[in-house]
Amino acid sequence: MVKNFIRNLTGKDRNQKTDAQLGVILAFIAGSINAGGFLAVGYYTSHMTGIVSSIADFIALNNFELALSSLLFLFAFIAGAITSSIIINIARAKEPTSEFALALMLESFLLLVFGLSMANYTSLTLSINLTISLLCFIMGLQNAIITKISGARIRTTHVTGISTDIGIEIGRYLYSCFAKSNINIFQAERLALHLMLLFSFLIGGIFGAFSFKNFGFITTLPLAFILAILASIPIFDDFTGRNKG
Repeated sequence: MVKNFIRNLTGKDRNQKTDAQLGVILAFIAGSINAGGFLAVGYYTSHMTGIVSSIADFIALNNFELALSSLLFLFAFIAGAITSSIIINIARAKEPTSEFALALMLESFLLLVFGLSMANYTSLTLSINLTISLLCFIMGLQNAIITKISGARIRTTHVTGISTDIGIEIGRYLYSCFAKSNINIFQAERLALHLMLLFSFLIGGIFGAFSFKNFGFITTLPLAFILAILASIPIFDDFTGRNKG
């Protein structure tokens, strides 16, 4: 039962329900990393609006060193999205069950590297700029995964788009209530989806901030474990040849 749930959640064969379920889980993880990462490194790394604005601000203030650092963070996010797209498209060409799971497993591994290195459990040490870049890369990787899975219907690493979609659907509902037209443009399922994504991101942020504050970088381990479990079944299916019937 659990295996089938995970198989449907991250496997190749998808529908809107499984897309929404995976989106909610990934929004929780993104919220956790974003809020917890801020306590750890002083940056919100799940969205690039602030990063790009900081580039402009630092240039205006003649602080070109920080401007270049922010540019590095932007490139890291884009590189994560590029990596995700390449992995998924290469896998898609070979038609495995794990075309999305492989990218999720990479995210799990990188999150584990971040947590263990920052908690000094390994000999690997990262500078603050590399640490922020790694988190941005992870967020770009994840956002591209769910974007490709859902056909760009779902984003999980920033709330601006989610909030905009919520506002659009509420506006459609109010219009439908007062307009004389019999055409109903309001989509209740779409509103419910984005409310769930917003709530999940918020709960993940609370969890991440509280956990990083009280337990430190070890907090990343359960998040990495969740991603690894989600990715494991489709990858195992390919390894054992189950997907070939």
